[in-house]
Amino acid sequence: MSSKKDWFTDWFNTKYYHILYQHRDQEEAKVFMSNLTIFLKLETGSSILDLACGKGRHSVYLNSLGYKVTGADLSINSIKHASNFKNETLNFLVQDMRLPFPIKVDAVFNLFTSFGYFSEDHEDTRVLENIKNSLNKNGMAVIDYLNVVKTLNSLVENETIYLDEIEFKIKKEVKNDFIIKQIEFTIEGKYHRYYERVKCLTLERFEKIITSAGLKINRTFGDYNLHDYIPETSNRLILIIGE
Repeated sequence: MSSKKDWFTDWFNTKYYHILYQHRDQEEAKVFMSNLTIFLKLETGSSILDLACGKGRHSVYLNSLGYKVTGADLSINSIKHASNFKNETLNFLVQDMRLPFPIKVDAVFNLFTSFGYFSEDHEDTRVLENIKNSLNKNGMAVIDYLNVVKTLNSLVENETIYLDEIEFKIKKEVKNDFIIKQIEFTIEGKYHRYYERVKCLTLERFEKIITSAGLKINRTFGDYNLHDYIPETSNRLILIIGE
C-alpha cells in the first residue's frame, strides 16, 4: 500500500499504472507532437528533452521525425522499458525534475499533466528554473496540463473501470488545493491503494510561478490540435513558454 507522500515515486513505478492508462491515444499523441514541432519551427536535428517521458511514446515518435531526443523520468521501470528504443539520437535517463538537468536542448516538452505534483509552490518554481537553465538560446518549453476550470466543473467523484480483469475503483476529490484521485483494486488476493495528486493550477497561477522562474508565457492552446484555450470548454491548458 502506498502513502500520499511522494505518490509519484510509488504509483508510476508499478505495472498497474500503465494498465489503467493503456487507453492513451497513440495517434492523438502523434498529431500533438507534429503540431507542436511545426508551431515551434523546430528544424530537423534540433534537440528535445521529453521531461517525465514515461515509457517513451512521445520520445520515440519525436525521434522518428528527425529530432535528437532525451527522455527523462523518475520511474526506473519506465526508463528501463523506454531504453529498449535507444539509438544514437535517442537516449533515456532517470531524473527527478526538481534537480538540474545534465543537458542543454532547443526545446523541453512536459506532457500529459506531468507538473504540479509537489506540495510547495517553490518546488514548481524550481522545476521551471531547471527548464530555463536547460534551454539553448531562443529555446522554448511546452507544458501540457489539464484544464483545471473544466475539470472542477465536471468532476466525477466515483467510477469503476474494468481493465485486464482488474476492477479499478476510482474516487476523486478536491482537497487542500489539489485534485486527488484515489485508485483502489484487489489482485491475487492483495489489496492495493494508490493516489494521484495534482495542483489546481489555473492559467493565472501558472503565470505567477512562470514569471517567478524568469520565464514568460508566449502562447496558450486548449487542445492537441492547437485550438485557442477557452477556460470553460477546453480539455487541456497547453503553455508555450520561453525567456
